[in-house]
Amino acid sequence: MSVLVSNLQEKVAVDENLAEFLAGVAEAVLKSEGYGEEAEVSVVFVDDMYIQSLNSEYRGIDSPTDVLSFAMLEGEAIPGQEEELILGDVVVSLQTAQRQADEYGHSFRRETAYLTAHGVLHLLGYDHQEEEGREEMRLKEEGILASLNIVR
Repeated sequence: MSVLVSNLQEKVAVDENLAEFLAGVAEAVLKSEGYGEEAEVSVVFVDDMYIQSLNSEYRGIDSPTDVLSFAMLEGEAIPGQEEELILGDVVVSLQTAQRQADEYGHSFRRETAYLTAHGVLHLLGYDHQEEEGREEMRLKEEGILASLNIVR
């Protein structure tokens, strides 16, 4: 299992511990959903301006958001990818994560862990547009965070 972490922003300090911590969260989600060593996910840290441009381009919403997921499992299989299963990219705005952590009264690490788990679940096909899906997704997110002892 491979989780690639990239930092494309300079607004919020990122150290190696945070990158490793969030890679571990992504791995926990993948394991909980039955994915093995062949699975690959990318987690990308950006600022509000960057995520706003992505949100505008891909969702038609011209404002920043906390996390976006870009799944690679949609559509036809790519020949030659039998050995590697590239699931997609999770893009997290660290500026928004910091604001939300302050607003919700928990740590920045907890907020980024939640957003990472949320984004990876989206890559795996989970959605929260309907109430049933929202409840299922929330239970999975909280269960994964609890299993890693990440509390509010």
